[in-house]
Amino acid sequence: MGQSAVFGRRQQPHMIVIAQGDRIRHFTIRPWVMALGASLLLAVAAGYLIATGYLIMRDDLINAAVLRQARVQHAYEDRIASLRAQVDRITSHRLLDQQFMESKIAELATRQSALAERSGTLAPLLERARGRGVGAQAVPADALPVPALRPGADQAALETIVPANPLLASSTPPVQAALGFAPTARTAASAKTDRLAPADPLTALGNVTTTLDEIETAQLEQLGVLARAAHSKRNAIIEAARASGLPIRSEATPLDAAGGPFVPIGEMSADQSFETGIEALQAALDALEHTKSEVTAFPIAHPAPGRAITSGFGPRRDPILGRSAFHAGIDFRTPVGTPIRAPAAGRVTKAGRHGGYGKMVELDHGNGLKTRFAHLSRISVAIGDQVAAGERVGAAGNTGRSTGPHLHYEVRKNGKAVNPMRYLKAGTRIGNHL
Repeated sequence: MGQSAVFGRRQQPHMIVIAQGDRIRHFTIRPWVMALGASLLLAVAAGYLIATGYLIMRDDLINAAVLRQARVQHAYEDRIASLRAQVDRITSHRLLDQQFMESKIAELATRQSALAERSGTLAPLLERARGRGVGAQAVPADALPVPALRPGADQAALETIVPANPLLASSTPPVQAALGFAPTARTAASAKTDRLAPADPLTALGNVTTTLDEIETAQLEQLGVLARAAHSKRNAIIEAARASGLPIRSEATPLDAAGGPFVPIGEMSADQSFETGIEALQAALDALEHTKSEVTAFPIAHPAPGRAITSGFGPRRDPILGRSAFHAGIDFRTPVGTPIRAPAAGRVTKAGRHGGYGKMVELDHGNGLKTRFAHLSRISVAIGDQVAAGERVGAAGNTGRSTGPHLHYEVRKNGKAVNPMRYLKAGTRIGNHL
């Protein structure tokens, strides 16, 4: 009721009265000033409360921030440590791979050196075999290339391999890049050469190893082939000599016979196999040379090659007296001056005029065999001379008891004349094998 009594009336402003002695002061406080003051008071109170709360919570906030920073830093350090561990693992693997590659390269280089040394041993035997007429096919010099390897090379250098070194090369070719591969002109074996240049270093090493294995196998096979060819040639000479009636002592080697204890190939090293092959080939060539020497000791070569026979060995009508007589040799139609050659190696026992023989040369070939060359126009040797097969002993003529230029050729065994055709036919049969 009291409020309704004053409703609509203007309310009086608030006043503050200050009395000090006889002095009185008063201040009128308007509503908006009070509102402003209240607002300021509230703002101060709020600021105080906020400041107080901040001071109270600051340590917690700082600690939380520090913890977050620490967690971030630890995570970063863990990541760095993980990356370093990965780098270390990769580096370790790379070092292990490099060591493996270097060890393999060193092994291949050692094998190559061994193959080159074997080639140096094999080359003279091949030349000796060719000189003895052994017709086995040797491995071509450019058929199987060998890369020159140098240990300690970088693994990346294996990515470009251009091999160059023939099977029978005695020197190591120059090196290319860090590994040492030298290019050469392309040969018929370029297909095998091309396969040795893959992008993968391990594949490259595998291909080089395979190639070295092939070379090693080829060398061993070559020794076996040459030894068998030498035995085959020797057997053919023995067979032809015996078919011609030559009394030789050599016995044929049975190539088809086989046997012996079982020795696994792994129990014999490559060096042992190579040495065994070398010894077998040398023995085969020695046996071939011995058989050839035994056969060629007989007078089987033609004293006047290409000349026709005009009178054979045995009974005939004497060309001067016209009566039956024994002809101790065979006559060859030879114009004056035709070179007369020794049918086998021997020593000159006669050289000069000898009755009806006219100018005559006699050779002693050993084993009781002698040959005579009569009616010569010129003598080219002297008594005591040693002559080789095919060496010139004189020139055909018409001296002595002769009706015209020709060569009278005799073969005597233990002083008795035998038919020279036996030996000439043997020479024809054996000639293809000598």
